[in-house]
Amino acid sequence: MAIENTRLFTPAAMGAVDRAAIDGSLSGPGLMERAGAAVAASALEHWPGLKRAIILCGPGNNGGDGHVIARHLARAGVPVERFGMKPREGTDAAWAFESFPGVIAALADYRPEAGDLIIDALFGAGLDRAVPDEIAKLIERAANAGTPVLAVDLPSGLSGYSGRPTGPCFRADRTVTFAALKTGHVLLPGRDLCGELEVVDIGIPSRLLANDDPVVLNDPSVYGTTSPAIDASSHKYARGHLVVFSGPLISSGASRMSAQAGLRAGAGLVTVASPPGAVMAQSAHLTAVMQRSVGDADALSDWLKDDRLAAFVLGPGFGHNELVKDYARIVLEAGRALVLDADGLTAFADTIADLSSFDAPKVLTPHEGEFRRLFPDLLDDDALSKIDRARRAASRVNAIVVYKGADTVIAAPDGRAAINCDAPSKLATAGSGDVLAGIVGASLANGRPPFEAACAAVALHAEAARRAPDHMTAEDLIAAI
Repeated sequence: MAIENTRLFTPAAMGAVDRAAIDGSLSGPGLMERAGAAVAASALEHWPGLKRAIILCGPGNNGGDGHVIARHLARAGVPVERFGMKPREGTDAAWAFESFPGVIAALADYRPEAGDLIIDALFGAGLDRAVPDEIAKLIERAANAGTPVLAVDLPSGLSGYSGRPTGPCFRADRTVTFAALKTGHVLLPGRDLCGELEVVDIGIPSRLLANDDPVVLNDPSVYGTTSPAIDASSHKYARGHLVVFSGPLISSGASRMSAQAGLRAGAGLVTVASPPGAVMAQSAHLTAVMQRSVGDADALSDWLKDDRLAAFVLGPGFGHNELVKDYARIVLEAGRALVLDADGLTAFADTIADLSSFDAPKVLTPHEGEFRRLFPDLLDDDALSKIDRARRAASRVNAIVVYKGADTVIAAPDGRAAINCDAPSKLATAGSGDVLAGIVGASLANGRPPFEAACAAVALHAEAARRAPDHMTAEDLIAAI
């Protein structure tokens, strides 16, 4: 999926773009003609052997696209049948129907046959409620028959805002959308329900593809590069000193993985800060990663007099809730960057708002379960998308929030948000979160601003996973950074 415009739109924002284009020099029928022609071309390219095109037409502009699609496919020699609703008179969709008049059968009359391709032009992103019962039954018949589906703009039954089904929903094999992606295209499960995504230029000027809602796909236009800047005069401290706190002896492995990942990701030097009882175990495993014994808050405060300590990772395998809070406070009061992950998040489950008072750079990296412990009210609000939840959490704690998953959302307190949607499923392995925490720490130690640091780290984490072996372990992932 090669996308030139990385900005994401809600359906409402995209509707405003369409209206602005029509209020300018473009005509509604002209946009509809180009959209319908593009979908017809996609159908012919990807289903060259189709025996019958079943065009499901809604009453609005999505249905208008369907009438144009029907005309183009019929002219190409494909048998075409339309099911659905006639358009409202006086609309662009009515123009489209008049350009290819004919019978539109009732949705209840459709029965799948071998060789059919369903082209779903019912509602697209224009519906954010459950589909009517007759469409739900059609969706079930098509699914039972295994009939392929090509969706126009968005599969009917899927929220273009949240990416969640509103009820019964088509599972498309391919979705063709226009000008730019909607948030529902990339948030899960919407991304899976859309199948292969194709974004088509239908002539909307790029100057109109802007809005006041700064949500983008995570890519180099956000963070620049995943590698730290290095020149001939660089030295290890110029690339940043990262510290990873270790837990007790029995759980010290998580911190080692974070530390090794941080070193691989470009920190100039990395130190594991171990409690005295874990020093010998860490020494047996660490080589290029250094070690320091830090047993209590006083020892940490004394060490922080060294202003070369740039960033800290706190939480992987740490296990001591009260000490987490002490260490976090000391690091943040010293103005150093802090990544909170795993046990570092759990320790703040009931006091997460306390972090908002610190202005030092902070990045929180919760997975779904940790997010629920920290922000249960946000997860209980079904009206919120994953983007909404991440943004509100970021504002609440005055920190960057990396809301992890196959559709990781990185959000800043100022409202910026990026969605990373190219991480492979093999990241679902023990320790991959510890690795990400170390990469984020390295990116902060390099001196990046926290939002860009988190975006770069998430991108590097995903790229390393793509290059790692199938059935990888966290150690394989570190080696692939």
